[in-house]
Amino acid sequence: MSPITGFRNFVFSPIIIYIFRCWVGFTIGFWLMKQFPNFDLFWALLSIMLVISPEGKDSPRLTMERVKANLIGALSAFVVIALPVDIFYRILVGILIAALLCNLFNLLNVSRTAVVAIIIILIEKPNDGFMASIDRFLSVLVGCTIGLLVVIFTGSMAKFLHKNILKIGDRVNDET
Repeated sequence: MSPITGFRNFVFSPIIIYIFRCWVGFTIGFWLMKQFPNFDLFWALLSIMLVISPEGKDSPRLTMERVKANLIGALSAFVVIALPVDIFYRILVGILIAALLCNLFNLLNVSRTAVVAIIIILIEKPNDGFMASIDRFLSVLVGCTIGLLVVIFTGSMAKFLHKNILKIGDRVNDET
């Protein structure tokens, strides 16, 4: 194995790509939190990290499934947010709705992401009003979108770089 092939295999290994995606996602989410402190963007940061998938070749598909599950969870929370019952029962009903929707769309394997979104949106801190839940709902949507874009962008970048490093490796091998 040539040094370039070994380097390419290391740089483009699933763990290195996953770490890079996490760093990019975390950097974007953290920057947003610091730039817009009046908004509850911690939940966007958390959602970014939840949708980035460590799996190699299935990463875009799994990320998209997690985004869908996160949106199902956000929608489920939004549906039950105004029910005139205790938060405990709203969350239980939200979990029921999310599980049924995830099952309907063949997303049961990522349904825990939906449940996390429900909890993020519905758990209220003391003195939180109704708008705080709406803000968290929007924050989750922003985070999902950013996480998906990070996976798409880094996937395209990795393919481009892998292809160009492969060409360099072929040229080096031809010269030796």
